[in-house]
Amino acid sequence: MPYETQPQASHFIDGQYVEDTQGTPFEVIYPASGAVIARLHEATPAIIDRALDAARRAQRDWAALSGTERGRILRRAADLMRERNHDLSVLETWDTGKPYQETSVADATSGADALEYFGGIAASLTGEHIQLGENWVYTRREPLGVCVGIGAWNYPTQIACWKGAPALACGNAMVFKPSETTPLSALKVAEILHEAGLPAGLYNVVQGLGAVGASLIGDSRVDKVSLTGSVPTGRKVYAAAAEGMKHVTMELGGKSPLVIFDDADLENAVGGAILGNFYSSGQVCSNGTRVFVQKGIKERFLTRLAERLAQARIGDPMDPETSFGPMVSERQMEIVQGYIEKGRAEGARLVTGGERLEREGFWLTPTVFADVTDEMTIAREEIFGPVMAVLDFETEEEALARANATEFGLAAGVFTRDLARAHRMAAGFEAGTCYINTYNDAPVEAPFGGMKMSGVGRENSKAAIEHYSQLKSVFVRMDDVEAPF
Repeated sequence: MPYETQPQASHFIDGQYVEDTQGTPFEVIYPASGAVIARLHEATPAIIDRALDAARRAQRDWAALSGTERGRILRRAADLMRERNHDLSVLETWDTGKPYQETSVADATSGADALEYFGGIAASLTGEHIQLGENWVYTRREPLGVCVGIGAWNYPTQIACWKGAPALACGNAMVFKPSETTPLSALKVAEILHEAGLPAGLYNVVQGLGAVGASLIGDSRVDKVSLTGSVPTGRKVYAAAAEGMKHVTMELGGKSPLVIFDDADLENAVGGAILGNFYSSGQVCSNGTRVFVQKGIKERFLTRLAERLAQARIGDPMDPETSFGPMVSERQMEIVQGYIEKGRAEGARLVTGGERLEREGFWLTPTVFADVTDEMTIAREEIFGPVMAVLDFETEEEALARANATEFGLAAGVFTRDLARAHRMAAGFEAGTCYINTYNDAPVEAPFGGMKMSGVGRENSKAAIEHYSQLKSVFVRMDDVEAPF
């Protein structure tokens, strides 16, 4: 196995790597070859206790610091992350199978963006003064306490920072559980934060499967739970957190619509559809996998799409020329293969792809189905793989109604040269994150999150501060108190 992929220990607690070999062992698999690249141990109850106790102990002193002092450490961590972008990107590629061409520009860099952004606004997290005649109220913005973050396997570095940065900026402590499929990168995030000056105990990483997450969520020492994951997992986590009246952020799945009108710029529309379906081998929660194409442009769209997909470079993810990588795991590949078979069986027209490559690892070719109808399984269920469903439509009203006919509401996009129509569509979409003439841009300055079954709360931007802090109101009376007796 590559030396650099085996961490010093499975967990990072109270400022140091920690191992407990009593925990159930599990293997980390390189998706491009199926090779074992690391062996870790699941967190035992003793490890979980140690992490939560460290977080609880460290949080009070951290909250007592000024926002300026907290922000300085986060910004220093961002600088370190950027300096080490190459090594972090290589590790991310080993961990996820995503091409280095992608990880080098989209993973550690976006994590650093989050640390820098929240480090920059930490000093501005103040309350307000409300004058009421001679009396007044002032508010204090206070941390929640100990936050638990539960990550998904598609963007492990980014998610570790998207949750950790606002939590720490607000004065909280974080215990983060990465996905057991991609457990390596979060350890490096913890290491960098500690090196940047973060006091021990404030960002802890514990490994494990669902049972470890459940133990963290149900613990009385935890004040907030933030999950990135699927809707079924989100239901369970939300219900468990509700038992203790814990604050929650749920960033869940989607079956997002991408609507392309006849007047759209064809190259940009095809590019947006590629980004919204095949980046990260289709393993992106906000992907626009229901591509509604107006009938006048449909065949030209499909032809140009197939031409550009033929240019995808499938190969060694470490090769900077490679632009399309494997699925994250054998299980995920099998799930996607099942959906491809359902697409064929239910009468969708396979335009391109749909094959497993004859090589080691978990490789599927980019897949496009046309003539898809709303009731087909591939148009209703989240696939989380490189499968695009192209549906026909005729009118704007029809497209909007069909786009919203789903339980999900994470994202939506529209391509058109008619900007009035573009803004009508954006206003009408039942989705938390919308795009006009682009798709899947996710700058840290913009709120990200879903409506309906796609989640609760927002990540990134100033909006995230509301989900990692709470307001205390203090009424100050300057005149005499009037009492009834």
